[in-house]
Amino acid sequence: MEYTLTGLLPAALLIDLPEIDVQHEEIFRRIEALKRASFGTGPVSFEECHDLLDYLEWHFASEESVARERGVDFADHARVHDQNLHMLRRALAAVHDGSQDVHSFLRYAEYWFERHIAEEDKPFADRLRNRAA
Repeated sequence: MEYTLTGLLPAALLIDLPEIDVQHEEIFRRIEALKRASFGTGPVSFEECHDLLDYLEWHFASEESVARERGVDFADHARVHDQNLHMLRRALAAVHDGSQDVHSFLRYAEYWFERHIAEEDKPFADRLRNRAA
């Protein structure tokens, strides 16, 4: 299967697993679209914010599937995913109840995701490559 990147994902965040890099880029695209919409004339759709978190959950399952296919232990990484999804859902709930604004949520999501790729996914990709070698 061929995967095409559009250039939205910074080169420093590429993990050289095309399927996963394309998914990472899609997550950033969704965050950027929500940021643009949040500066528009109307409110950001909560449905689109929930769709972002649903896509993240699907992406995490995709990473787990890749790990399973290649025989790489994923338990610690899965715990990180679960904790992060919980934190992001809690942050979105704060937007719903008005105790946090959507811009803060989106900045948090973007920062968290960049850090997650750099600190968690890059070592994960290295383990996958080492297992294949």
